[in-house]
Amino acid sequence: MKTFVALTAGALLALAFVGVGAAGHAKSAGLVGEVGPGFSIEVKKAGKDLKTIKHGTYTIKIEDKSTFHNFHLKGPGLNKLTTVAFKGDRTWTITLRTDVRFQDGMPFNAAAVVANSRRWQSSAAGRKLLPHLFAVDAPRPDEVRFLLDQPVPDLVSRLSSPRLGIVSPLALDPQSGRGARFLPDATGSGSGPFQLGPRGPGRLSLTRFAGWWGSPLGLGPSLDGVSFVLAPQPDQRLRLLKDGAVQVADPLGAVGLRAADADPLLESVGGPLTGIGLEGSVRGIDSATTIPVLSGVWLTRLTG
Repeated sequence: MKTFVALTAGALLALAFVGVGAAGHAKSAGLVGEVGPGFSIEVKKAGKDLKTIKHGTYTIKIEDKSTFHNFHLKGPGLNKLTTVAFKGDRTWTITLRTDVRFQDGMPFNAAAVVANSRRWQSSAAGRKLLPHLFAVDAPRPDEVRFLLDQPVPDLVSRLSSPRLGIVSPLALDPQSGRGARFLPDATGSGSGPFQLGPRGPGRLSLTRFAGWWGSPLGLGPSLDGVSFVLAPQPDQRLRLLKDGAVQVADPLGAVGLRAADADPLLESVGGPLTGIGLEGSVRGIDSATTIPVLSGVWLTRLTG
């Protein structure tokens, strides 16, 4: 059985999907994660604080010495943790992936990021978001340098703007990215589990991409499709939700949230003035305000 979710929004959303990709055999690198007994939480390799690590599969020993903290490894495709009450040792196997590809087969590497960065520099929206960026280069295949004429404390958030996004160089003309335009008939330009599906007035659908690199690794997706329905007014969104035409309505105002809470088949997230209405079976939406930082998927370490 195919599973689809329909959502309402005040406007159709522009989405970007990026990721990290494939793995090898487990390595014993002397990795130890420690929490407690005080307020310290750290990862060590051969007794030294771990700053960076190459991609691959690793075994890590967790030494949880605290009953009021827990140890949590979190990142794209990685979410392992001990409970706060747990105190003792655990051994985990974790995978740091590489070899991510766009849906058209192009590798998602430093060259792709550089090409897109040049595209950003060539557009008014990109220059507005990154006014202090004057050059980008790739000293290594897995490293990109953003050269700025002054510090930009919120650089990661700026790089996460959907007005930028990273697409396959095959979708750009020229592919170098400098002064590039997005080819209107390009397909497979994203690197995520969904691709554009049917669309029409006030409706846009995403369908599951069968060749997504993450599926063989058990990363999902758990849905076969998602449809976005345009409903400009809060009462319209609430009506669609109550009628079962959609499973998520965002945003709802205070009146709509109270109505959702009063309905035994619905739930709400957020409030009291604004939030999201959900069909009771929907799982995984825990906040009405927190948005995942998209650049956190490909921007793994920021220095300088």
